[in-house]
Amino acid sequence: MTTDTQAQEQTDGFNLVIDALKLNGIDTIFGLPGIPITDLTRKIQAAGMRMISFRHEQNAGNAAAIAGFLTQKPGICLTVSAPGFLNGLTALTNATTNCFPMILISGSSEREIVDLQQGDYEEMDQLAIAKPLCKAAFRVLNAEDIGIGIARAIRAAVSGRPGGVYLDLPAKLFSQSMDAAAGKASLIKVVDPAPRQIPAPDAVQRALNLLKTAKRPLIVLGKGAAYAQADADIRALVEKTGIPYLPMSMAKGLLPDNHKQSAAAARSYVLPEADVVVLIGARLNWLLSHGKGKTWGGKDHKAWGSQKYVQIDISPQEADSNVRIDAPVVGDIGSCVSAMLGAINAAGAGWPQPSADWLGAIDERKTKNIAKMAETLAKNPSPMNFHSALNVMRDVIKANPDAMLVNEGANALDFTRSIVDMYRPRKRLDVGTWGVMGIGMGFAVAAAVVSGQPVIAVEGDSAFGFSGMEVETICRYNLPVCVVVMNNNGVYKGTDVNPTGGPDVAPTVFVKGARYDKMMEAFGGVGVHATTPAELRKAVEEAVRSRKPTLINAVIDETAGTESGRITSLNPTAAKKK
Repeated sequence: MTTDTQAQEQTDGFNLVIDALKLNGIDTIFGLPGIPITDLTRKIQAAGMRMISFRHEQNAGNAAAIAGFLTQKPGICLTVSAPGFLNGLTALTNATTNCFPMILISGSSEREIVDLQQGDYEEMDQLAIAKPLCKAAFRVLNAEDIGIGIARAIRAAVSGRPGGVYLDLPAKLFSQSMDAAAGKASLIKVVDPAPRQIPAPDAVQRALNLLKTAKRPLIVLGKGAAYAQADADIRALVEKTGIPYLPMSMAKGLLPDNHKQSAAAARSYVLPEADVVVLIGARLNWLLSHGKGKTWGGKDHKAWGSQKYVQIDISPQEADSNVRIDAPVVGDIGSCVSAMLGAINAAGAGWPQPSADWLGAIDERKTKNIAKMAETLAKNPSPMNFHSALNVMRDVIKANPDAMLVNEGANALDFTRSIVDMYRPRKRLDVGTWGVMGIGMGFAVAAAVVSGQPVIAVEGDSAFGFSGMEVETICRYNLPVCVVVMNNNGVYKGTDVNPTGGPDVAPTVFVKGARYDKMMEAFGGVGVHATTPAELRKAVEEAVRSRKPTLINAVIDETAGTESGRITSLNPTAAKKK
């Protein structure tokens, strides 16, 4: 005879994890199978979710991070214990630094063995290691707490300043069983995980009062502005005030790069000359020279310290981190911009526009620099250099503005950022705040999965090496990704020599004439060897049209490029040589 207890439907840790994620709108997981989460990956797919399996956890983590940036929902990376966890940790830390919402979920050894250091398989106190490197870290030991653990991780990842969260799931958690009804009741659908943070009215008024006094105002748009998805209001604020704006690299496309108010082509002029700078989702870190020095003060440094700043940021601690912020406006970007725009609209025609002298001086320099760039891009050297190759990419993106552009490298990053214009928000994805190599293929996979649009990944040959094996992943899921490897035979250049005359090549030199295109062919994709702009153009256009996984080995003059790209000052030896 069957008892009532025996008849009760049961659930387990595997299903509770899946049900908790699905309840919160998570439909895609990036990761790798292995002990102790192999069965979890199978069950995820069986439950109708996408399980995108990579060849290395760091690349899966990068995919999760950029998926978070694109969707405002935490991207999920699932890894095995210890080494797999450590591989994912770089991506988790990068996500935190870049303010991308991401959750790294790793299986782990049992607590009672780890705490006594008894030598379990892949034993490691993963929670302790992760804590200082991410926004929050949690461990779940009991099946009935899985719903709470995932809810806390989601809220921590997306609320306030977004970032990376670690969630530790010991192996025996998955097989724990409990009553199915009780299990369902234990799950939490997170309500308003990233609540609006409305700026104080006096803070908004203080910022506007300062802006009214400006003779040479400038708006700097950071990737926080892009993440906010407040595109219409940001554009309205820029156009209503008439203030020139400077987009940081991942903010390109919030307004089209050919917008008349874009000051990108006059960057070196506007930064030291502006008297009031409005930072919207941009931090005064190394990418903006910390708001100090020659970048902001001009050749004689006299201007530095004279500028006044309005900073719109969700974190009050960001203000005064490098220079004095005269008018901090604390809140989420959308609410802050909306509040400022509302006050400006209320002022009607009385809102002061920038002076004609300021706008004229910017336009003069823009015209000169754009003409100079056009002259450089029109050249057709043999072999190709970065400019002639990227002129092709410039045209392709202009013809396909909805395509996603992923970009990394040293010179490949710097030249692409300044040459290739963007026309839509959140279409340019690159190394961001930390400046790390290796984001390329993870970002490309996630961009294709999330957007459904063609992806063009412009990679330095060195940068591609960090994640190149993921071309198999691209082929396995038949993703519309076109990888363009700028191949100049080495790091920065391929011309260094061994000073001893010994048989080893210089540390920065790769195999000459490497055929990266053969890697894509090996997995069933399209490989193209391009040595001229015409060959490159034909290959990229066909890849975008066909949506087939493609890798183009773009042969670049090995003397092209500079040491460390545009951050030579951070390389002591190169800076000294210069």
